[in-house]
Parts: sequence; structure tokens; C-alpha cells
Amino acid sequence: MISDDDERERLVAEQYRRAYGEDPLSADEAWAIETGRMAIAAEPWEPPRCVRIVTPDTVSVGIEALLRRRHRLGHDLLDEVWDGEYHMIPAPAGRHARIVQQLAEILGPAARRAGLAPMISIFNLGEPNNYRVPDGGVFRESKDHMYYPTAALVVEVVSPGDETWDKLPFYAGRNVDELLIVDPQRRSVDWLALEDNGYQPVERSRLIDMPRADLVERIDWPPA
Repeated sequence: MISDDDERERLVAEQYRRAYGEDPLSADEAWAIETGRMAIAAEPWEPPRCVRIVTPDTVSVGIEALLRRRHRLGHDLLDEVWDGEYHMIPAPAGRHARIVQQLAEILGPAARRAGLAPMISIFNLGEPNNYRVPDGGVFRESKDHMYYPTAALVVEVVSPGDETWDKLPFYAGRNVDELLIVDPQRRSVDWLALEDNGYQPVERSRLIDMPRADLVERIDWPPA
């Protein structure tokens, strides 16, 4: 006799197969979708065109199959594509999220007072086959995009061994006016403004009323 749970799992798996044209999910994966830990996209999803994958681990399966599985499991939210080169980004530690939450509370009101639109949450900056996923941004207009062409300010919270500082040329090429780079390990804040010769450090934002030193003092840094 088929239980209600079995039937629900079968229907969810079939829904995924119709959406993506792949084999049904396992019972565990189907149940994860049903309970809200995974999302089914409304439109069929196509992986980005990539020339190679950059990952800490050896990839032993086909690239497209790997990318589809990461998308199916919701593991690709932070992944980035650098000129067709796919960078797998693992989820950060809890201290990272706590810093981002504080930045949202501190920067949000200041940005709104300046007539800007804060969005201190991950988003795609760039285009489908060349984009980065910063931890937040401040925009001159409040618009809804899958890929944002630019931002007034980009927020990056550093995780050990990540590629934050390698992204500066990309952000400069998309005319991001300011970068805010927060490093919980060093308990440091770097505020950078775009000049003719690239990003240069500044002690006060030119966009919002926020001195760099004040932000350092206001952050409740995690234990060393």
C-alpha cells in the first residue's frame, strides 16, 4: 500500500523531472523539496557556459551534471563565473552571516538618508557568463534584476582563503563607485573609492555619511 508520504514524494520528483528533463530525484531529495529545503525553479534552468571549473576538490563527474546537481540541491547560490570559468564558493561560517547582518543594520539607514537603495544580501553583479556574488550592495535605484549591471557600493565580507581582493578589476570595469571590504579575522574595514587608476582607500564614503573608523567601532567583532 502506498502511503501519503510516498505519493507526495513521487509527485514532487515528477514535478522536478518535468521542469528539468532529468531523472526523478531520490526519495530524500524529493522530501527535501517538499519540506522547503530546496526550491524548484519556475523555468527550466540551463548551466552557464564554462571553460573550466575552479574548486578545492577534484571533479570526477561531468561538468554539466555537476552544475545541475549543485543547482538542484541549492548549493550554487554563492558560485561565480569569471569569464566562463566557474568558481565554486562554499557557504561561509556563521560569523560571516553575523557580520553581514550588522552591516545591513548599520548601512541601511545611512544609505536611505542619502537617497540610495540598500540591499545587503547576496546578488549577481555582471551577466550570465561573467558575474560575481558580493555580500551586499547599495544602488542608486531600487530595481529587480537577476543580474545587476553595476552598483554604487559593493559589500564584501572576507572568508579565509577567498577571492575577494581578486574581484577589484571586475568591479572597476563595471563602474562600481565604492567597495566596502570587511575582514572578520583581521577585524578590519577597507573602504575603497574608484579613481582613474583603480580603487584607492578612503577614510569616509563619498556616497553615504559613514566614516570608515566609525564603522570599525560599531561592528561587534566575533572572538578571535
